[in-house]
Amino acid sequence: MSSGLSLPQTLAIMVSGAGSNLRAIVEACEGRRLSLHPTVVISDQPAAPALAYAREAGIAVLPIPIRNYPDREAWERDLADHLAALEPDLVALAGFMRVLSPDCVARFAGRMVNIHPSLLPRHPGLHPHRQALKAGDPVHGATVHLVTAVVDAGPRIAQIRVPVMAGDDETALIERTKSAEHRLYPLVLEWIARGRLALTADAVFQNGVKLVEPILVNDLI
Repeated sequence: MSSGLSLPQTLAIMVSGAGSNLRAIVEACEGRRLSLHPTVVISDQPAAPALAYAREAGIAVLPIPIRNYPDREAWERDLADHLAALEPDLVALAGFMRVLSPDCVARFAGRMVNIHPSLLPRHPGLHPHRQALKAGDPVHGATVHLVTAVVDAGPRIAQIRVPVMAGDDETALIERTKSAEHRLYPLVLEWIARGRLALTADAVFQNGVKLVEPILVNDLI
């Protein structure tokens, strides 16, 4: 990983599924709305559609299926070793569905971010859209946050909100939220790339001032 005050240039992206946020990031790079260079896409699922998309986009892929290892610890150690050897300036979790251990997260402290489809701290963990509907929330959304040892509990960087419509089911809310995620994630990554935001192991700074509340990208969309 790079150190010091230099601005990040390279990006590793970790995925497990279809890769809609990966696609949004790559398209932002191609459209020069994001000044980072995606150097590798890593997945725990060798058949993930996201890897096929990355190959088509000319990005190196690294499938690391957990089934090839005797235990989770060995898998995670190999994943972290491979990632560290690649020396990306930033690591973006984009639908990566494995929880990383505190030891693994510590190796990339201050360089790893995640997007979660809820307005954290509301609805962490699995099925956040279902949680929001069950709770009767009038507003849902997505959060980009710094990855720390506690799942979905790192400092919140930015949020985007979406309305919960009458008659919404889980699928409808997922799709509306995805559209917002695709806007939010490349934008936040560009703020980091440009130095507007700086990350440390346990805090985020905006123009030198520690963020206490996440940046709200817009009002309801």
